[in-house]
Amino acid sequence: MPAMDESFISGSPEETIEIGRIIGETLTPGTVVALIGELGAGKTCLTKGIARGLGIPENYHITSPTFTLINEYPGRLPLIHLDIYRLGGAGDLTELGYEEYFYGDGVAVVEWAEKIRNILPGDAIFIELHHIDENRREIRISGRSGKIGAIAGELKRKGFG
Repeated sequence: MPAMDESFISGSPEETIEIGRIIGETLTPGTVVALIGELGAGKTCLTKGIARGLGIPENYHITSPTFTLINEYPGRLPLIHLDIYRLGGAGDLTELGYEEYFYGDGVAVVEWAEKIRNILPGDAIFIELHHIDENRREIRISGRSGKIGAIAGELKRKGFG
């Protein structure tokens, strides 16, 4: 399957959450979402939206698992939220049994995914977040997955891009 690449602009943290919600609604079991972006780019904000799109109730406070490495949340599909900022690389993740998370029945969202690019599934969805200014972000969605087209279509239909 050829690679696809689509870009969208978020004008605020609330829009980033909404973009995440739309993405979350399109995801299926076994999807890995690889988030890439510098500190403060909106990775956790986007993950909050993905959680809502997966049907995770508002009473679950979605936070970056920087110190715990992995948070799990129940929803229409379980969300496995990994933050590997503090890990040295893929070798450290092997000890955690990452295959269970990447190839299970839930959706795995990985912050700082560039550190483990070599072990991500071939059909992972890559989302890069870049600062444009204080509030606006460019959100680039790419990968070889056919899901990219469905996500981009839904985002465009809802007025993004």
